[in-house]
Amino acid sequence: MTRTEVRFAGFGGQGIILAGYLVGKAAALYDGQHAVLTQAYGPEARGGACNADVVLSDGPVDYPEVTTPSILVVMSQEAVATFLPSLSEDGLAVFDSGLVDLPWKGRQQSVAASGIADGLGRRIVANVVMLGYFAATTGLVSRDALEQAIRTTVRPQTIDLNLRALEAGFSEGVAA
Repeated sequence: MTRTEVRFAGFGGQGIILAGYLVGKAAALYDGQHAVLTQAYGPEARGGACNADVVLSDGPVDYPEVTTPSILVVMSQEAVATFLPSLSEDGLAVFDSGLVDLPWKGRQQSVAASGIADGLGRRIVANVVMLGYFAATTGLVSRDALEQAIRTTVRPQTIDLNLRALEAGFSEGVAA
């Protein structure tokens, strides 16, 4: 049985929890996988550290916690300091190059998610740009499943913007 542990990390207000939720929902409801989401955040509504941990598996998940993520998707420098040490030795770090300087000698990929989101008119969708990039480069969830998860999760007036952000990130990932 294949088990993949993914940790999304950043600070409150970046949509980190939503990113983890969308991956879990896409995998479980639309890609036929098993998924578990756990989340942690500080007492601050915005600006405090937060993370969303997703366990993806082709069978039942026997333990719901992420212990040593094989993929770390990081959107703040503080999250690098906090969570990079937990990344598996052969793990992959995916980061927003506009927000993070990654002192990691291991496998890494970067996308200018916040800059792309700015180009779409709203930096708030940088998390969804990251999801598109993540999907394209890892193959863990399909673009179609993420589109479905977005359509059934975000507010109706933001669906189009989020789908454009997903597509922009996916295109960057395909080109990487």
